[in-house]
Amino acid sequence: MIKKNVFLLFLIVFFVLIDCALMPAYSIELDKATRTVVFDSSNKTITLTTEQVKRGKRLFNSSCAQCHNGGITKTNPNIGLDLESLSLATPARDNVASLIDYMKSPMSYDGQNYIEELHPSIKSADIFPIMRNLTDEDLLSMAGYILLQPKIAPEKWGGGKIYY
Repeated sequence: MIKKNVFLLFLIVFFVLIDCALMPAYSIELDKATRTVVFDSSNKTITLTTEQVKRGKRLFNSSCAQCHNGGITKTNPNIGLDLESLSLATPARDNVASLIDYMKSPMSYDGQNYIEELHPSIKSADIFPIMRNLTDEDLLSMAGYILLQPKIAPEKWGGGKIYY
């Protein structure tokens, strides 16, 4: 009986070791080039830390993904969070500083009207409590996360209902 248990234990350990050695790693570490995004309209760049990327993803998923899952906009499917849509906004929202400005005080896509009563923002934190405790560092992490998604999943981010 003991020989049988030892043999089974040996087989289990053997197969676990083989499995670990042959299976590819699924977790990736984002390189510096991928984590580098445009910071402001003068094309100055910023390299996010891996911690900022993780924080940005977590905050985006908890604060924004209800309406912007996968970079789409559920209330207006013609406008997503892909770089092309962000760059065509007035003012352009294709950099970290302008996205932070938008999250503080959102404007319509054409830049004509403030929409803080319709879109969660720091300015409307009394209406949208999810925004109450977000710091500038949190907003930077979320903006960075939004801008690096086209590098990670270019065909899916902002791709609309085809993917999500």
